[in-house]
Amino acid sequence: QVQLVESGGGLVQPGGSLRLSCAASGGIFRLYAMGWYRQAPGKQRELVAGITSGGSTNYADSVKGRFTISRDNAKNTVYLQMNSLKPEDTAVYYCNAAVSVLMYWGQGTQVTVSS
Repeated sequence: QVQLVESGGGLVQPGGSLRLSCAASGGIFRLYAMGWYRQAPGKQRELVAGITSGGSTNYADSVKGRFTISRDNAKNTVYLQMNSLKPEDTAVYYCNAAVSVLMYWGQGTQVTVSS
């Protein structure tokens, strides 16, 4: 069983930055593909960014050039650096770990972009 704990969310003004962290435990972190998803009120959960066990990354078009996903296998942690934040980035952000057919989710962290 894998446990994921997100941190780093909060309230930020438009144009600001936040860095989300997701600490994993209970598994072999380096084998997992990791991802960040978000869900805004009344909307479906969507993939924001993903990183494979080998370090390849992919991003939603809406965040390309603004967000960066990275991982530190020594710390069992995945990060999401979010720059140039916009009000439409407001959502609960969830960390996801996937290996084979298994998927695990964190509890989510709220990100609010507002002046």
